[in-house]
Amino acid sequence: MATERTFSIIKPDATRRNLTGGVTTMLEEAGLRVVASKRIHMTRDQAEGFYAVHKERPFFNDLVSFMISGPVVVQVLEGENAVAANRKVMGATNPAQADEGTIRKTFAESIEANSVHGSDSAENAASEIAYFFKPEEIVG
Repeated sequence: MATERTFSIIKPDATRRNLTGGVTTMLEEAGLRVVASKRIHMTRDQAEGFYAVHKERPFFNDLVSFMISGPVVVQVLEGENAVAANRKVMGATNPAQADEGTIRKTFAESIEANSVHGSDSAENAASEIAYFFKPEEIVG
């Protein structure tokens, strides 16, 4: 098993409902360690840049509007196979299909307002981390 880093966002639906601590607790209980964290209000430019891979998709504008609708918490998580561990604790994108005990099953309001984002690969994690964090902000 390899120790690695991944990226997580606690989305506006969760921060609005004051669930930052609850989500972070679930991440930590899954064996992940928060090595960087900050609460930000994404600008439209930041959100459009971050989700640029979805620019041609019909949901792009709604996604950007949602992500700038309130504060988010961006985090760098570290642990054994962190990408897979984070994806497991997040649960399926659609909370109706998510396993019991996952973040999305517990906290998500809908498939759109599903409380968290997590990197889907180590390569994407590295680029997503670099998008929001300077190396000196990550304190492992």
